[in-house]
Amino acid sequence: MDVVANPVNSTSDKSHRVATSNDIELSTYLEIAQQKTGQQPVPAREPATGTEREAIVIIDFGSQYSMLIARRIRELQVYCELVSHNTPWEKIASLNPKGFILSGGPSSVYETGAPLAPSYVYESHLPVLGICYGMQAITYQLGGQVTPGTKKEYGHAVLHLSHLDSPLFAGLPSTMTVWMSHGDRIESMPRGFISLAYTENTPIAVMVVTIVFMACNSPGSSSHS
Repeated sequence: MDVVANPVNSTSDKSHRVATSNDIELSTYLEIAQQKTGQQPVPAREPATGTEREAIVIIDFGSQYSMLIARRIRELQVYCELVSHNTPWEKIASLNPKGFILSGGPSSVYETGAPLAPSYVYESHLPVLGICYGMQAITYQLGGQVTPGTKKEYGHAVLHLSHLDSPLFAGLPSTMTVWMSHGDRIESMPRGFISLAYTENTPIAVMVVTIVFMACNSPGSSSHS
């Protein structure tokens, strides 16, 4: 994961942003997520033993690509489960998750009743990958801003990498064709995140933070890789 410069102090404004210290405070992110979902903190878990099954958990927000994501993970010989966004932690804990993927979906995060990631996703301290709506959910829940786009983006788009040294894009060209399907866009990222890539219509197409989060706007490349 790339190294991100520590954010500077700032005073709180009228939005749902929360000021943090020079250290990126994970507790701040968790507090924001809890406020959004109204859930209680999850007790810390004991480390898994080597004989326990491990899994990647996909939080399904209704994306048409959710099954494709699961299939690609399983093709890598990694066990995964596709679950609803309102699945309780008790059912997730038994899977011994080692990371979460937040899928895309047709909702807008600023709509009343829009599905959001459960607080345990952020409290787990595990890697989190947000795709399309999943990226927007991370942004909204951790203090960023998502707004309706001035132009919807559907179909092929050209993705430009702005950080060529990121290990996330190792072996990939600096410019590539991807598939986009979204009407909203991220206006500002949560504190501590940096943008890694953009398209003509999406200034923040991929973002990352040094803790464990990573998010991208594209469901996949034109080859669904």
